[in-house]
Amino acid sequence: MAAIPSSAGPPLGKYLASTEKKTRDKAIKNLAVFLSDSQNAISKPEMDKLWKGIFYCFWMSDKPLVQQALATELAELILTITSTSASLAFLRGFWETTVREWNGIDRLRIDKYYMLIRRFINATFRLLARVKWDTSACHEYNQILTKEGGPLCPSDIRVPASLAYHIADIYVEELDKALASPKSSSPAPLGILLGPFISLAARTPTSVTYKRIQSALFEPLFAALSPAFSQDDGPPKSKRIRLSSEAIYPEIVASSCFADPELEGPQDGPVLKKKLLRKIFEVASEPETRDSSRRKMYALWKENYEEVPSDE
Repeated sequence: MAAIPSSAGPPLGKYLASTEKKTRDKAIKNLAVFLSDSQNAISKPEMDKLWKGIFYCFWMSDKPLVQQALATELAELILTITSTSASLAFLRGFWETTVREWNGIDRLRIDKYYMLIRRFINATFRLLARVKWDTSACHEYNQILTKEGGPLCPSDIRVPASLAYHIADIYVEELDKALASPKSSSPAPLGILLGPFISLAARTPTSVTYKRIQSALFEPLFAALSPAFSQDDGPPKSKRIRLSSEAIYPEIVASSCFADPELEGPQDGPVLKKKLLRKIFEVASEPETRDSSRRKMYALWKENYEEVPSDE
C-alpha cells in the first residue's frame, strides 16, 4: 500500500483515486480529519484537484455495500466541516465536478452516482437545518445549483438534462427525510428551497424538463399540502391529486414555512400551498419566462389554486 504523506494540505488526488482500496480508505479518513479542523482552508485550485480525486475515488469503488458506505462517508464530510461557508465551498466543488464529469459516467456506474447525489442532497439539507435555515446560507446553496455550470442552470447547455431530472425526482423526498433525522428545530422555508426549480421550469428551453419538474416535484408536493378529502367531500378537482396529506412528505407538512422560519413558524399546508402557487404565478409573469412555460405555469396555478380554501 502506498504511504500517504502527512502534510498541512488535504490528501492528494492520486491517493484518493488509487487502485488500492486501503489507500483510498486511508485518504478519505485523512481528509475527514483535515476538514474537521477549522484552521485548514482550501483554495479554489486545491478544491478542484481534491474533488477530481474524490470523484475517481468513488469511481473505483465496487460492490454495492462498499459504494453505499463510501457515498454516506463522502456526504457526511459536509457536516464534518465546522464552518458553514467552508461546507458550502466543499459542496460547490462537488456540484462543479459532478456536472463536468457527468457525461463520462458509463451506464454500469450511473446508478451509484445517482445514489451519491441523493446522499449529498440529504446532507446539505441537514447542514441547512443545523444553521436553522439561515437565509444567506439557503440563498448561497441556491446559487451553487443555478449558476452557470450548476446542475439546475436553465441557460447552460453543457449541463446534462438527466442530472436535473434526477435532482427533481429526489429533492422533496430527501428534504422530508432530513427534517425527520434528527428532528429539525426550525421549519424549512419551501419558498426559498424550491426557487431553483421554479426558475428552471420558467426558463428551460425544453418541454421535457418542464414536464419532469411539474410531475416529479410540484404535483406530489401540492398533493401533500392539500387538505385531506373525505369520501363525503368527493374527489378533488384535479384528477392528479388523489393522495391524502398524511400519505406523503409528513415532515414537510408538519414543519415547513414559506420564507422566514423565525417570523412565520410552521405553516398550515393549504396556506403554504397557496403561497407557493402565488410565487409560481409571479415567476410566470416575469419577462424572462419562456412563453411555453408561462402558459403551463399559469395552468398549474389555476388548477391548484382553486382547490385551496380561500381563508388564511
